[in-house]
Parts: sequence; C-alpha cells; structure tokens
Amino acid sequence: MADKADKFRLYEQSVQAPDHEVKFLDQAYREARGRAPVSLGEDFCGTFAVSCHWVMSDQQRTAVAVETCGATLQWGRDNNLAKLDDEQRNRVELKHEDARTRDSHQVDILTAQNFSFWIFKLRSEVIEYFQAARSNLAGDGVMVLDMFGGAECRTEGLSHRTTIEDGKESFRYDWTQVSFNPINSDLCCSIGFSFPDGSRMHNAFVYHWRLWTITEVRELLIEAGFAATHVYWLIESEEDLRWGRCENAPSDASWTCYVVALK
Repeated sequence: MADKADKFRLYEQSVQAPDHEVKFLDQAYREARGRAPVSLGEDFCGTFAVSCHWVMSDQQRTAVAVETCGATLQWGRDNNLAKLDDEQRNRVELKHEDARTRDSHQVDILTAQNFSFWIFKLRSEVIEYFQAARSNLAGDGVMVLDMFGGAECRTEGLSHRTTIEDGKESFRYDWTQVSFNPINSDLCCSIGFSFPDGSRMHNAFVYHWRLWTITEVRELLIEAGFAATHVYWLIESEEDLRWGRCENAPSDASWTCYVVALK
C-alpha cells in the first residue's frame, strides 16, 4: 500500500483543513479591517488547496499562490485546480518563485501556513521575507502566520500518531520530532505514513526549521515595518472552540496559534 500511495494526497488528508483556514482568514481580516477580504496571497502554497477553497468560497475572490517546487505545483494543478470550474480557475494565479519576490500583486490578506517560513533560520532572512510580504499587501493588508510551541516540541524522538479514515480504507499519520539543538533552535521533524498491510512510507516529508518563538516573530514583524500584531489562541467556552485575540495564554506542553500582522 505504501508503494501505491500518493504522499501529497495523504498530506492534505492528514494535515490540511482548507475550509477552516479560509474561515479563520476571513475572521482575522474582518476583525482587523471591518470588511470582508477579497484577494488572497498564499506563500509557500504547496498544492495550494487553501487558494482553491478561497475562490470557491465567494465568486468575487481571487488568489495568488506562490511555491518554489514545480512538482508540488503540478500536483496541485492536476488534483486541486482541476476540480474547479473554468471561472474559478481563472481567479487563481500560480507563481513558481521564491516567496521573497516582490511582485505587483497587492492582496488583502497574505498567509504562510504550516510553519513554512521557519525554513529561514536567520533574523535577516525572516525580516527580508516579512518586508517582501508587506510590499505584496494592499494598503490595509493583513498577514497571517501559524505557529506551534511548548515544551514537547523540544523533545527529541517524540512522535504523534493519528489514524485517518479515508472511506473504506484508513492509514496512520506519524509526526516525529527527529532532533532539536537548544543552542541555535534548529528543529528537524518528519512526517511518515503507515498502512493496514503493515507497509510504511518513511520520511515522506522532512523539515529543517528554526523553532521561532511568538515574541521573536512579533518583534521581527514590527522591525519589517508592520504597524501592529495580534496573537489568536484557541479559546474553549461552554458553546464551542474559537480563535480569539489574547495577550495571556496557558503554558501548555504543546500548542498552536496564529500571529496576525497589520500593514
């Protein structure tokens, strides 16, 4: 089963929730600017599932998806873009280029999901990216980044395993924190998949990141020229779970959040 499996499809089923992301992007922009966002920039877009769901969510919405890996973009063309109708496809622009490229597009909201900007390990590299991102935003643009942290993310060898149901079939998603260097915060993580027949896809995706903190990222965003930043934490109430702005949060062993920056 591992030999026949498509790692990009498994990744989308395990990791991504485009409908959720589109909903949060809309929330973050409305709370910052008091209106609905129309244009989206998706940096480090991978198979650009978020961009496709964005244009499906409203007939006025457009998306610019940026990715350096041509094979990943092509998979998205064949499997995500192909599912859209002609009118929707015309509202998605794909760019095979570095996310630090300054383009003419000026989008309402720009996102870098799945901790993707952590590939930049130096302050100068992150500031360069944030400055480019800011230049690609409209005058009242908003940038959204996701983050994770907590004591567990520094633990070498720690694994999280989740069974994913896929119709009649199922598979297991394996996240492993391979190594962490406390001196420079270098973090290596990998994703693998296991199947009912006992076969495994090892190291389907391997990430070499710097584990940036929320404080560092907020400071770098301001240094890059953004006017303000907000942190959105998952808040549990009697009714539901929701993302809300916070300046204080519990010291959980493992957490995720969003950092939202206003141009």
